[in-house]
Amino acid sequence: MAELKINDKERLSHIQPEIYGHFSEHLGRCIYEGIYVGEDSSIPNVNGMRSDVVEALKELKIPVLRWPGGCFADEYHWRDGIGEKEGRKKMVNTHWGGVTEDNSFGTHEFFELCRQLGCKTYINGNVGSGTVQEMSEWVEYMTFEGVSPMADLREKNGHKEPWRVDYFGVGNENWGCGGNMRPSYYADLYRRYQTYVRVYDAKRPLQKICGGANVDDYEWTRTVLATTHEHTPPQFHGFMDGLSLHYYVHPDGWEKKGSATEFDEQTWYRTLYKAYFMEELVSKHGAIMDEFDPDKKIGMIVDEWGTWYTCEPGTNPGFLYQQNTVRDALVAAITLNIFNKHSDRVRMANLAQMVNVLQAVLLTEGEKMIKTPTYHVMHQFRYHQDGELLASKLSGAKELDTKEGKLPRITESVSVDKAGCITVTLGNLSADEPEDVDISFADGIYEVCESTRVGGEIHAHNTFDDPETVKETEISDYEARGDKLHLTLPAGSVTLLRFMPKGN
Repeated sequence: MAELKINDKERLSHIQPEIYGHFSEHLGRCIYEGIYVGEDSSIPNVNGMRSDVVEALKELKIPVLRWPGGCFADEYHWRDGIGEKEGRKKMVNTHWGGVTEDNSFGTHEFFELCRQLGCKTYINGNVGSGTVQEMSEWVEYMTFEGVSPMADLREKNGHKEPWRVDYFGVGNENWGCGGNMRPSYYADLYRRYQTYVRVYDAKRPLQKICGGANVDDYEWTRTVLATTHEHTPPQFHGFMDGLSLHYYVHPDGWEKKGSATEFDEQTWYRTLYKAYFMEELVSKHGAIMDEFDPDKKIGMIVDEWGTWYTCEPGTNPGFLYQQNTVRDALVAAITLNIFNKHSDRVRMANLAQMVNVLQAVLLTEGEKMIKTPTYHVMHQFRYHQDGELLASKLSGAKELDTKEGKLPRITESVSVDKAGCITVTLGNLSADEPEDVDISFADGIYEVCESTRVGGEIHAHNTFDDPETVKETEISDYEARGDKLHLTLPAGSVTLLRFMPKGN
């Protein structure tokens, strides 16, 4: 019997809504067909954005969207994506499938999408193949209000008022596809480039994100921070607001990766074990950040995370299109609970990617759209956004003894919102065994006001012919036992419970 004890009076840290962010890259069918179909499409749209996709994403309360990449960011030249569409420059997307990019989705279209979603904006700039001037002028084009060459050009292209850029990434994966740089070299470039990423209006602050490590490259984190912090004058406080981290789960390794839908029980556990490695990554990178930033003013920005399998048979291997099963739902639960638990340092995270690519929340095929198991888990977890992390302690649950090592059977996190409603999210990582749990509170009497579950047979997934095999369902299979709430977590499931003080 497991027991979850919640200290409803001990608030540990604030869970930034941006932890539940998303990532959209010019990759495969993420932007084109997935999000943007054009104004003349027979698929219902508003200013070219698919209405069904936008409405589904709004249900998740998406807090922030990252664009245009990814690897694509460091070969993207923003001027190619403005002005009349018939005159926009075409290019070859050398990173993803070698297809022609016609730049019909550019800066203006991105801000229109974010307007429809009601979310914050995260722009990734080009360091790998771009110049300081190009990056500086893009920021001016987007954010400057007044008379200037770039503001005038923006008005000429149909948008007089400046937009708000909430976050700006100075390069992407510059240790790899963004230029194959050494950490000290990139750090010096970051110091230079960020100087010209101007904040033109203090009322519309822009946060600068420095390119961080690939997985467990702790030397990158240490060297970048040491180099960027060396001889930095006090007046340059705010030169770095966030440091990124990228981590993907490959069940069978980078070369093989493994199938999204065909796997055995051992692979199920290997996948979840690798997902849980995020705990170690956040802790160890965070400890290095603490050395340079003990007050935690710099946020850890995990702006690419998720599962990465071998693409679906018969699809372009450069498009990274994959299915999404109950296994992915558990990966999402593990990862998001870890981020919640480390919300004192983790300030943003972006699932890769939003539509039709990697661990997508939505898949489209022509006019059809389906929600994946990951979508339903993120719908459950949306209540944690902007909440306060509560102290919680799980005991009594047996560990899972996998070939890779010990793995917690249950993952959990708890938060409270401004109205006093407590959200509990629980994942049972076992492929075949349910787990009984008693939940108790240190102070106060609460009653359940909402309860849902996502789960099923571990290979279960949604298709365009059967779109609701896996979905979020209401549950009532719990009971009060004295001052505790007792429930059973089915194997391979994610459970949401919301509590309000009794009598409210």
